[in-house]
Amino acid sequence: MKVLALETSTEYCSVALWQDGIVLEHCERVGQKHSELLVPMLDAVLQQAGCGIRDVEGIAYGTGPGSFTGVRIACGVTQGLAFGASLPVAGVCTLQALAEASGRQRVIAALDARMGEIYCAAYEKCGNEWAVVCAPCLCKPEEAPVVPGAGWFGAGSGFAVFGTVLLTRYTGQLSGVDAAAVPQAAAIASLGAVQLAAGRGVDAAEALPLYLRDKVALKTAEREQLAAEKSLLKP
Repeated sequence: MKVLALETSTEYCSVALWQDGIVLEHCERVGQKHSELLVPMLDAVLQQAGCGIRDVEGIAYGTGPGSFTGVRIACGVTQGLAFGASLPVAGVCTLQALAEASGRQRVIAALDARMGEIYCAAYEKCGNEWAVVCAPCLCKPEEAPVVPGAGWFGAGSGFAVFGTVLLTRYTGQLSGVDAAAVPQAAAIASLGAVQLAAGRGVDAAEALPLYLRDKVALKTAEREQLAAEKSLLKP
């Protein structure tokens, strides 16, 4: 089984091809250039693997939460590719991707959401599946979700920006922290492959972002990036 994956919810842009458990990934820190680099990166990974989009059996993508513009780009490109090749899609929460990549059993995933807030969720590995202990939410770091017991691992930029507050919030419960962890396509691919193999893929029209914050106004740079995204998907 081959699954193509993409993740653009942070300043990093990553793509991956999952082939029966073996993952080929390309990840770059691109700032706000996702719309320029994503498709060429996807093409490069497919060429490196010696296959084309029609050899793939599904597409997985990071739904967010994360950058408003970034998650829109991931959804838009996923829809365009999936419609063109008649492929099912699988959306994966970026916070769950952090948990998957950590290699730990109990994970508190937290991403910096700006404006003094974090995107946060907690997961526990049960066999080969992740159980959601605390659903993804937007909150102040001092109000991060309460989790039971100890042995939790902290992952994500929320711990880099609000480390002191979160370490206090979870005093005695954390076994370690990786504040540099970012959602990447390799984890999206692995989690998406599970969904697709179980027949839980959906139609391309359902490739939708996960927004935890209503956003009314866009910055100039974000408007320009959305315009670039639209032109990218024009036939």
